Amino acid sequence: MRDFQDNHAAHADKTLIKRLLKYLKPYRGKFIGAFFMMFVTIFTNLVLPLATGWSIDYMTKTDVTNDQKMLALAVATLIGLVILMISVVVGFFQQRILQEIGQDVTHVMRKEVFEHIENLSIGQINLLPVGKLVTRATNDPGNISDMFTNTIVNLLRNVLMMIVIAVVLLVLNWQMALLTFLTLPLILLASSIFRKYSRTAYRNVRTNISELNGYLSENLSGMKITQIFNQEEKKVQNFKLLNDKLMKSYYREINTFGIYRPIIWMISMIATILTVYFGVTTVIDGALSVGLFISFYIYVGQFFEPIQQISEQFNALQNGFSSAEKIFDVLDTKPDIIDDVDAIELKKFDGQIEFKNVWFSYIEGEWILKDVSFKVNPNETVAFVGATGSGKTTILQLIVRNYDIQKGQILIDGIDIKTIKRSSLRKFVGQMLQDVFLFSGTIRDNITLGDPDITDEDIKRASNYVGLDYILNKLPEGLDHVVKERGNNFSSGERQLISFARAVVYNPSLMILDEATANIDSETETIIQESLNKMMNISTMLIVAHRLSTIQHSDRIIVMSKGEIVESGKHQELLKQNGLYYNLYQLQYDKKEGETHV
Repeated sequence: MRDFQDNHAAHADKTLIKRLLKYLKPYRGKFIGAFFMMFVTIFTNLVLPLATGWSIDYMTKTDVTNDQKMLALAVATLIGLVILMISVVVGFFQQRILQEIGQDVTHVMRKEVFEHIENLSIGQINLLPVGKLVTRATNDPGNISDMFTNTIVNLLRNVLMMIVIAVVLLVLNWQMALLTFLTLPLILLASSIFRKYSRTAYRNVRTNISELNGYLSENLSGMKITQIFNQEEKKVQNFKLLNDKLMKSYYREINTFGIYRPIIWMISMIATILTVYFGVTTVIDGALSVGLFISFYIYVGQFFEPIQQISEQFNALQNGFSSAEKIFDVLDTKPDIIDDVDAIELKKFDGQIEFKNVWFSYIEGEWILKDVSFKVNPNETVAFVGATGSGKTTILQLIVRNYDIQKGQILIDGIDIKTIKRSSLRKFVGQMLQDVFLFSGTIRDNITLGDPDITDEDIKRASNYVGLDYILNKLPEGLDHVVKERGNNFSSGERQLISFARAVVYNPSLMILDEATANIDSETETIIQESLNKMMNISTMLIVAHRLSTIQHSDRIIVMSKGEIVESGKHQELLKQNGLYYNLYQLQYDKKEGETHV
């Protein structure tokens, strides 16, 4: 699968804009209102310079009395203040509307990105650093929101300002206006060059931010290992390299814009100087009044001011487009595993599982399972044993369809697993894994996972069943006891008991245990073993375990080696065969005393 975090394809601006506009579609009415308000503010900005010029011409007239001049000045000042107040009030409501739209769009986009990530397969997610995915769901939608609420609207406003001012300049004096417009090709050329380099600079910044977030997420989670092995200095050096890389990409971005902005300013100053020179000669020749020349001069400044603002907005636009590219690369990544259009909904699950000549590999050509076939009957307890990498855990992953097989068939109650909705299948399966993950919240939250249909009575029943009540009775808050991040305030055994209660509370038809007792103390193992003995009588159970003491009473033990089933039978039957299972047993137990060595 391609890594959409780093090797994303460059998107055309037209394509990006078209896709982004879909998010604005529900807010058409508000946007139209905001644009109408924008026209009002543009009008108010254009009236004042023209009024200023007319006022100057009126004040310099010799056939008007001083009282008339003062009255005209007072009226003009009052009108100017009214126009200014209207511009301020309208501008406030315009920004308020745009900010609300931006926040709504950000909210929708973050939700869409998160939901899409959740639909990716476990294999896809395992290939992606968590920090990079966090960036896609947090920082990037924020950049797009800023692009919607500020950049695009102000960009359009400035473009309209330029067009309207250009018309006004042509009306006032078309010769001087054309002289001013001579500099526009230079501006367009500079903008075209800047567009090319700024997009690249922004892409590098976004990629480096993602890499830094990914490194931070991973190393903060693994800080305990870093400290145990005294690797702090090495990790700091690695962080420094990524941080320096990000800083350099920021500098390249700053330098790109730092060159562009002064060039635009220099071109605008050249146009202004030419305007002043030819404007003064026009006034001297009597072809233009002093007041209108001043209006023309103000309009020239207003004409180039939007161009300079556009350069800044263009800078922010590239940032938004770069974030949009990253987000759309996530959304365009199709899940490896999807339900068929006509996938069925399981109404019940008796617990029968069958593998028929199953071949599977994580990497093409490197087979983890090779022509594996077996059948598990309802309410049967089957254990899988073998060396690391023999394919035991992979079998469990395939049953809940975390991955799809390349060849063969997996049947659930005689139904091909690929024709069953994944959510429908998984609601009948309870899983206990070696590495238990607990969420921040309470013990109750971690057992129910927010399911409102699970009552406290259900939780207590499950807790008593698996032995978690032994832990709860020692906690004053009981189920309301706070679970810190990753359950760090609980021991491995306590976390495993909470996980067991979480699995049992849903009354699963199939219970899967993958090394569930590998990292727990003897006391907790005894509690869990008692619970397992109960579960063996009420549902189908599949167990992967290195501790053979936990599986000796299984109905059947399947021995795996290099992706193939090499032995199958009950504990005593396998010992009599003196095969691989017998050797594993001998590694763990002393022949004479029967005591474990590992």
